[in-house]
Amino acid sequence: MNAPFLGNPLPASVTWLDDWVSQGWLRPLDRQFAAFLASQVPEVDPLLLVAAAWVSQQLGRGHVCLDLSSTLGDPVRALSLPGEALLPDNTAEAANPSPGRLIQNLTLARWKSALAQPDLVGHGVGNTPLVLEGNRLYLRRFWQYEQTVRQDISARLAWPCDAARPETMSTLQRALQVLFPDAPGKPDTVDWQQVACALAARSHFAIITGGPGTGKTTTVVRLLALLQHLALSASDGRHRLRIRLAAPTGKAAARLNASIAGAVQQLPLQGLYEPERLRQAIPVEVTTVHRLLGSRPDSRRFRHHALNSLPLDVLVVDEASMLDLEMMARLVEALPPAARLVLLGDKDQLASVEAGSVLGDLCRRADEGHYTRATRDWVQALTGNSWDERLADEQGTPLDQAVTQLRESRRFGADSGIGRLAAAVNAGQVKAATTLLSAGLGDLQQIDGGHAEALRQLVLTGAADAATGQADLWSDEPGAGTGGYGDYLRTVWSTRPAPAADEATLDAWAQQALQALGRFQLLSALREGPQGVDGLNRCVEAWLRSAGLLEVPRAGWYPGRPVMVTRNDPGLGLMNGDVGIALPTPVTDRPEAGAILRVAFPGDVRRPVHWVLPSRLRQVQTAFAITVHKSQGSEFDHAVLVLPAQTSPVLTRELVYTAITRARHRFTLVGSPGGPEVLEAAIRRRVERVGGL
Repeated sequence: MNAPFLGNPLPASVTWLDDWVSQGWLRPLDRQFAAFLASQVPEVDPLLLVAAAWVSQQLGRGHVCLDLSSTLGDPVRALSLPGEALLPDNTAEAANPSPGRLIQNLTLARWKSALAQPDLVGHGVGNTPLVLEGNRLYLRRFWQYEQTVRQDISARLAWPCDAARPETMSTLQRALQVLFPDAPGKPDTVDWQQVACALAARSHFAIITGGPGTGKTTTVVRLLALLQHLALSASDGRHRLRIRLAAPTGKAAARLNASIAGAVQQLPLQGLYEPERLRQAIPVEVTTVHRLLGSRPDSRRFRHHALNSLPLDVLVVDEASMLDLEMMARLVEALPPAARLVLLGDKDQLASVEAGSVLGDLCRRADEGHYTRATRDWVQALTGNSWDERLADEQGTPLDQAVTQLRESRRFGADSGIGRLAAAVNAGQVKAATTLLSAGLGDLQQIDGGHAEALRQLVLTGAADAATGQADLWSDEPGAGTGGYGDYLRTVWSTRPAPAADEATLDAWAQQALQALGRFQLLSALREGPQGVDGLNRCVEAWLRSAGLLEVPRAGWYPGRPVMVTRNDPGLGLMNGDVGIALPTPVTDRPEAGAILRVAFPGDVRRPVHWVLPSRLRQVQTAFAITVHKSQGSEFDHAVLVLPAQTSPVLTRELVYTAITRARHRFTLVGSPGGPEVLEAAIRRRVERVGGL
């Protein structure tokens, strides 16, 4: 029986879409979109309505469009459906076929013929709600976003660049030698950081990608010094580039902010244009993309756009794998045509939560290089670097020449368990990954998912013997002191200031607490269920309460509660992903009145801590456990991934890789209660975002 829905009715031939909504295979929004189109053109072909519902469904799953050909080839996989959703029903009437029989008998030509409805489906610029490009069906808004990004990048790649001129070569060459004093500078050796700076300097669009520890931050700081040196030298000091740094989330911005200041101070600048003036011209403040663009409350619009562009010459966006297609389109629209755009990120991490995988799409060919002879000759003449012929391709595109993959991790050596495990997972090597996890390496641990006591000890102390559940602080190992949430809370209470403490002292305490919280983090693939974020947070609160480390009420706020913002709140200056801690602080000017609870969030150079009253926070969640998606842009001394009891479409190779690479010193996998098959299936399953970028 069809479930009742408010709004426009569906034609009888596709009322099974209502059943799909009831089963959770479609969102009500997807069904309503199809019904709306039917109300606009009453005689519309039912196959068009099916396509409309499915393209909307795909958008909710992170895909930019619906690939008609792939859907016909493997509909269950393409639409992320259970097998029973498309079982053929031979008893259905021909005029009202079941979805299984509809797909079984459908050809690509027939489907595209059904989409030949000019009032609803266009093939380019126009105002139809749908756009068909080849075999890809888009909602118009997302087709336009894709066009905007493609056209903007193409224009920036074609923009003339001073660094590419022969007369600039000597200045550029000398600067690269100063900034990379240890670069080999001889044939058959490659300093990819130096190559990245050289290639980025000659283009108005560049991507620098690489795994953890490959030096993306170090590279971009030297790139900014290089660009600023070229600008100051060419203008005799009169023109200084306006440079801005941004990241998709508050956590990613805070992490880059913390690392970039030190990197700037360590720059080797002797021999370049007025070294100290040059150093001062390199920014160290990082903002979020939303703040940069000037987000407006309760609106998709921003203060900066094509008619009010950002006042800058160079924009660097870190953690670009988190940029969705819509945000990328908004960003490039707001950039002046002559500005440089540099994207940093790990192409192998999870794509954005929203639709699109911009960095992954743009870096799809990065592993193989695809550098032309002209590019290789230019880089070799400039730096002495030359690379393997396997990275050569005379058919390489302009985009290929602007992408550099950093290929050597300086954080994880050859004996690093974390580095080796991340590489094995990224390569889809199931046996190698499971062998590493059980090898007893110092920076890796695996715990049986059915052993609750071991997980409790892990939360309280940072480690536990999987067989006995006994604590093991690993005090003689690198990275010791990552003692779970017990260490975090002991730091909070042992360093609490006196009741009459001033604001600066409270700020210092909050910063110390936030730093302690960041040493250990539980990660989950899911939000719901016993191994999901919600279930884990309840367990952690109970364990900490029983250990006497927390006083947790039945509901609401309590001292020591870590929270994550789940929705942008420009009015409070908080963005999705920002993490804060509820701390008891004295009432201003009235210490005798006792303490009130305030939530401390990381601030900026002007305000080190951003304090907010809990009553003003509407969209937050407890953050002892967070999803792997929400952890992007962060690093922890000890990261713990808790696997669910059953496999899930969201549990993929990219998710496991992202979780592993959140760990600086130690990674623990809490295995699935369902057995090793859950991890093995995750490593085999890849994220495949459909789009045309």
